[in-house]
Amino acid sequence: MKDKKVLPPTYLLVAIVLTLVLHFLLPVYKIVPVPWNLLGILPLAGGIALNLITDRAFHQAQTTVKPFEESTALITTGVFRITRNPMYLGYLLILLGVALIVRSVTPYAGILVFAILMDRVFIRVEEQMLGKQFGQAWREYAQKVRRWV
Repeated sequence: MKDKKVLPPTYLLVAIVLTLVLHFLLPVYKIVPVPWNLLGILPLAGGIALNLITDRAFHQAQTTVKPFEESTALITTGVFRITRNPMYLGYLLILLGVALIVRSVTPYAGILVFAILMDRVFIRVEEQMLGKQFGQAWREYAQKVRRWV
């Protein structure tokens, strides 16, 4: 039987649910007044768009989008010129959008925990794999482009 790992979208879904639960159980302090909280739609939509663009780039390059699977191409164009991890950045934008929309301070702790988890569980492992797979090309790319932004 194939080893089933929990993939990043599952972490995102759990983070969104926890954000909403924290907001309703421990709203602490509301920092964004209505209607300004609706500005959260911008990072939310931006995060979704960034993930769709990135997914398309993976498919066009005919390489895997799944972590822990060996890549067949090193993508360094498009959104990958800005960040080495556009999908994870997109996830953070989605969480930021949700946090702004719900208005309370508590969800921001979840965003920080999510970023650390993605870095430790996925990004570091993926980048090691890319380094082994693409060698000097990866190292040159990693020196030019930041991990997040």
